[in-house]
Amino acid sequence: MAKRGTTAKLWVRSALVMALIIIGLIFVSARLLYLQTFMAEELEQKAVEQQLSDTTISARRGSIYDRNGKLLAQSVTVWNIVLEPANIKTEDARSKISAGLSKILGIDEAEIYNKSTKHNFYEVVARKVPTDVKDKIIAFGEKLYEDEGIPLSVKYIEDYKRYYTNDNFAADVIGFVGADSQGLSGVEYQYDEYLKGKPGRLVVARNAIGNEMPFPYEQKIDATDGYNLTLSIDENIQKVMEKYVRETIKEFNVGNRGCAIMINVKTGGILGFACEESFDPNEPFEIADKALAQKIDAMPEKEQSKAYTDALNKQWRNKGVSDTYIPGSVFKMVMASAVLSEGLIKEDTRFECAGSYAPFEGAPMIDCWQSSGHGTETLEQALCNSCNPAFMQMGFMLGREKYYEYYVAFGFSDKTGIDLPGESDDIFFGNTSATAIHGMDLTDLAVGSFGQNFKITPIQMISACAAIANGGNLMRPYVVSQISDSKGNVVKTNEPFVKHQVISESVSKQVCKMLQTNAISGGGKNGYVAGYRVGGKTGTSEKTVNEDGTLSDDYIASYCGIAPADDPQVALLCYFDAPDKKINYYGTTVAAPCFRNIMSDVLPYLGIEKVYTEAEIKELDTMTGAYVDMTVEEAEIKIKNSSLNFKVEGKGKKVVGQNPSAYSAIPKEGTVILYTEEDMNIEKITVPDFSNLSLAEVNNLAAEYDLNICIEGINVNDSGSYVKKQDIPAGEKVEPYTVITLTFNQDNSIM
Repeated sequence: MAKRGTTAKLWVRSALVMALIIIGLIFVSARLLYLQTFMAEELEQKAVEQQLSDTTISARRGSIYDRNGKLLAQSVTVWNIVLEPANIKTEDARSKISAGLSKILGIDEAEIYNKSTKHNFYEVVARKVPTDVKDKIIAFGEKLYEDEGIPLSVKYIEDYKRYYTNDNFAADVIGFVGADSQGLSGVEYQYDEYLKGKPGRLVVARNAIGNEMPFPYEQKIDATDGYNLTLSIDENIQKVMEKYVRETIKEFNVGNRGCAIMINVKTGGILGFACEESFDPNEPFEIADKALAQKIDAMPEKEQSKAYTDALNKQWRNKGVSDTYIPGSVFKMVMASAVLSEGLIKEDTRFECAGSYAPFEGAPMIDCWQSSGHGTETLEQALCNSCNPAFMQMGFMLGREKYYEYYVAFGFSDKTGIDLPGESDDIFFGNTSATAIHGMDLTDLAVGSFGQNFKITPIQMISACAAIANGGNLMRPYVVSQISDSKGNVVKTNEPFVKHQVISESVSKQVCKMLQTNAISGGGKNGYVAGYRVGGKTGTSEKTVNEDGTLSDDYIASYCGIAPADDPQVALLCYFDAPDKKINYYGTTVAAPCFRNIMSDVLPYLGIEKVYTEAEIKELDTMTGAYVDMTVEEAEIKIKNSSLNFKVEGKGKKVVGQNPSAYSAIPKEGTVILYTEEDMNIEKITVPDFSNLSLAEVNNLAAEYDLNICIEGINVNDSGSYVKKQDIPAGEKVEPYTVITLTFNQDNSIM
């Protein structure tokens, strides 16, 4: 019985073991089947990843050029320094390699040493190292191997770093990139898909600890370079614009930046876009305003982060497309276009200005800037006088529906579509989207008629001005003219695009003529440039509300104009946010001279021919000749033939010196002094202060002091201007008959 029981137990145990083995085999088989079928692709990929080292090869980002092919931004070659720790065999080698790299790269030695102890193939020690630093590492490696027999075990992976050739030049247009070379603002952001290119790959076989395999295997997929951009921006025009915008900001202590935009009125191409107090795209995360940076550094630590972020966002913000502003009286060119287009104004139409005006029964009186009023005016006179009551009357002639119809037609209700990021919408009498006029009451119509209480962007205003100038076509503005590959093949072109026609060509010519009259003898004459038939309109608008929503008593000073007025080629808007009221805040004093200075430099560069009026021809400056080494008699004849006067100092027979010097600008009927003896004791003159003098007073004072005077900034027939600047400061000592250039501005109270 005992044996039979033992045998039974053994049989049961054996059966259990067999069952467990069978179950195990079934489980293993099922698992194997699962791995070979459902997991096969995933496991194959993991096996490949274990056996292959895959390194990304950076693509070279496309370059950016101005319209003449001048380089503005490019990606220069730099290097990522990669350590191969698994190839470093001894402790001595780790120490010496770490010490040498630390000294060259300026990185903590312990940090490099810790990376050298890893058992892998790829440890990045430093990124984006310049080529000269890489060369130092190569030289160190060669010496280390020669002296110690220690291989450096370093790889150099090519990479790229963005470099902007002119620091903060056109920063708001060009933008900048982040650490990963991704565009973050400007055209760098807007055209990132074109610029960034396509990265490549480097695949190398390796063993379990990360070393390369003994057999050769390497697969390289080359990176594809990004496309290049050619801007419509002209480097020379941009530099001129930036210079004068900076000077104006400094002179009038402008509180919230300023900008200027110049557009080709026939194409919509932006020739210059200067938003000053901007940033350096080479160092975009540094606060460009050094005083502000110091102020932030002095703040409590918990406040610094927000202040730093706010400062960066402000300097990165493109004021020309992202800010909205109340345009003020520059909008009157739009109103003039509207009433002329509707046939509401004829040559005999007159407006009355008594110094104030109630736009409708029961409404409060709205003052004109000239409290005594302008009396009876034509449309052109009302524009030149910048008369608010006259334009309110025009607004009510139009009515709300027609007013809004032209507001939309001139592009103020939509974004312009400019190829820059961050373009803002308008604010139409409190409505962020101007899709209806239900929120516009009669008071809104009254003040809106002279450009107050609604907000548009500067790019919208200059686009509307371009439409007035070019015969009535509203163009889509752009800053990138073409995209090309690394071989120069054009991939895409921004062709001029007409959105629609706003006004007729005849109305366009009428308004351009009025703007020219305004620049010659009206409120816009501080923007006058002799010989270039400019036309323009000033604007001085109350801000009412700041960007943070608080109430404001600051102003916007602007000037918007065209040239040449008889066949416009370009339009220019100069715009300054919150000039110091203690100095001056009127558009005619702050913005108009900036407009004039820019146009004076840019129009000759563009090859626009001068056409002088008869009055201007009479007053044109002439040029001195070279009289030295002539006899006195010869010099006298030549000077008289040049419509100049002369004075002889000394008893010699031959001219040994002259003032002004040869080939200097000098006014007609000016005086040249001729010296006939060497080392003469010339008694110098102390330059007087010409500030705030009229033209007649200037001429009298210059005659009293024996000085020649050249005049800039006003029409020669203008009698309502005063001296704003003199190129040689008062108190400086000069020779007799030195030429002093005086810049005149008109009375500063015109809105």
